[in-house]
Amino acid sequence: MRHRKHRQTLGVRTKEHRSALLANLASSLIEKGRIKTTTTKAKALRPFVEKLITLTKKGEGKKIHQRRLASARLRNPGAVKKLFDERAADFANRVGGYTRIYKLALPRLGDAADMAIIEFVGAGDTGYAKGGRRRAKAKAPAAAEAAAPAEGEAKA
Repeated sequence: MRHRKHRQTLGVRTKEHRSALLANLASSLIEKGRIKTTTTKAKALRPFVEKLITLTKKGEGKKIHQRRLASARLRNPGAVKKLFDERAADFANRVGGYTRIYKLALPRLGDAADMAIIEFVGAGDTGYAKGGRRRAKAKAPAAAEAAAPAEGEAKA
């Protein structure tokens, strides 16, 4: 069964065409750090690139094997070299979420396709703050109300 096996097909493209497209987009992203493409291609590129970065972080003693696997997927020796030598150090302390997609307001002029910028997240970028404070504030008044009647009973 192919339940939950959805992958962006990127229009009427064969598997080989799709893999070559993703390899070229990933090579450009690794070399430049930020590229402008359609939103659909950016969303398809994100898991492809993030798996490559996870591959660079795996297996300290198996770097040659990891390089060969990345080279088979990327098909660009310069991009593989830059990924392992320069980009891997940027993401050493990061658990995931190596890329960010910004949707652009203006569509492409030729065919009105939605455009986006996909870029690597900086090493020091912490992202958005977690929403834990809101829950803590909501719990605090409830605890104060529970304690208030107990004091009132003691005074009466």
